[in-house]
Formats: sequence, C-alpha cells, structure tokens
Amino acid sequence: MHTWAPILLAISAAVLIAAGTVVRQRASCANGAITAGWWLGAGVALSGFVLQAVALGLGSILVVQPLVVLAVLFAIPMEAWLDRRRLARVEVVWGTVLVACVAAFLVLARPVASDRRPNMLIMICTVGGLIAGLVALVVLAERVRSAHFRALCYGLAAGALFGVSALLVKAVSLRVVHDPMSTFGRTDLYLLIVVAVFAVVAQQRGFGAGDLQTSFPAMNVMEPTVAMLLGVLLLGENVYVGAPSATFLVIVAALAAVAVVKLAKDAAVRGRPPIPDEEQVPVGDD
Repeated sequence: MHTWAPILLAISAAVLIAAGTVVRQRASCANGAITAGWWLGAGVALSGFVLQAVALGLGSILVVQPLVVLAVLFAIPMEAWLDRRRLARVEVVWGTVLVACVAAFLVLARPVASDRRPNMLIMICTVGGLIAGLVALVVLAERVRSAHFRALCYGLAAGALFGVSALLVKAVSLRVVHDPMSTFGRTDLYLLIVVAVFAVVAQQRGFGAGDLQTSFPAMNVMEPTVAMLLGVLLLGENVYVGAPSATFLVIVAALAAVAVVKLAKDAAVRGRPPIPDEEQVPVGDD
C-alpha cells in the first residue's frame, strides 16, 4: 500500500496539475489579470495539489516530486487536443527522455522515506531565509524593464516557493498522522498557507510577464530541485547508491532538467496568449 499509493497519487496529481496549468495559461491575459477560465484551471490544479499532499503524506519527497514533474509531459497531449494537432516528433522524443530519466532515478536511487519531523526553529529559519532571498529577487525583477528577466525571476521564485510548500505539506502531513490534535496549533500549517499564496501570486505574475517560455521552464525545474534538497537536508530522506551509480544519477538528473526545459518552453510558446493585431509591429515597412 505505502509503496504504490504515493506513486499512483503523484501521477494522478501530475495529470490534474497539467490540466489546470494548461487552462490557466490559455485563460491568462497579457497583463496577468484573472479571468473566469483562470479560476476553472485553478480549481483543477488545486485538486491536483490535494492529491500531491496526500502522496507526500504517504511517501517520500524524493519519490513524489520527480513524478509530479511529469505534469509538463501530460500537458503536451492536452494541448495537442485543444489545438487539434498531432504531436510533434520533438515532443515525443523529449517526453520519452523525461519518462526514462524519472524511471531510472526511482529504480536506481531507491529513495527512502523518513518519518522524522524537521526541527521547527531550523525549518522557520531556512524557509524564512529562502523567502527573503526570493523577495529580493522579485524586487530586482520589478525594477528592470526586461520582460525576459522579470519572467525568469518570477518563474524561479514560484518554483522555489512550490518546492518549499512540498516540504511544509510533508511536515504537516506527518503531524496529522502522529499528533492530529496539535496540527492547528503549530507554525508549519500557517507557514504553508503563506508560502502557497506567495507561490500562486508569483506564478501568476510570471504568466503575466508575457514570456511564458522563460517562466514556465524555470518554475518546473526549480520546484522539484528545491523540494528534494529540503527533503534531504531537513527531513533526512536519502538515497543509497555507490559512486558509479551516483555519477550516473547526476547525468540522469541533468538530462531530465533539459527535457523539462525543452517541453515546458514549447508548451509555453503554444499556450501564450496571442498578441492583438493592433499591437503587432509590421516587419519590413519603412
């Protein structure tokens, strides 16, 4: 039960998150305004996050987060169906690479879950320091005129915040299992709410920056990276591999990151809201 349940829940969460992301991308205005379609996508994505939270409560972050990354892969056939087009060869190739990398990581790394609850003071200091750094990054982004740089900063911030929220979900889930009566009296639950709100705001600002092919890949790479690092450092989760396998896993992780960036970038370009005719600049006219 505890072997397959987190895997199935994480894959289901990835499907729902992909569907919600596709809907929100297509419903997002160029100025980042929230529309009725955006709320529909947010509701679908929220159901995916609930499944992700349950998966994290049952299994390891090192298992759940790589599977949730597959959301960027599941979004491809959804977009193809909405656009009434066939999958491109490059999408099939990079999608196959991503699936192979995730499978190789789970088989070779054999991540081990931990029931250790993070020290509250250490977690608050770590999360607080990370958020402070991300706030500084966002402030810098707002002071520059480059939409590309602004989208990159918001994508990195949103991905990192979602990664932090995965750690906090795991911490809250462990508390619910071991001492449910104390859940509402602990800091980690309210810290999770704050971080999740900041993450959604940063994500929407990234969508509104008008450069989804930059913000979307950055977000998809940062989320599992931050979540898995925090899982190892604060929860004691680990993988047991020798030096040769560890070297191979580094290569696999790097290749998976490239695949995510390629797929997310293509998805973002297709999902970008069209530029109104009056805002398009003719090419070649004097």
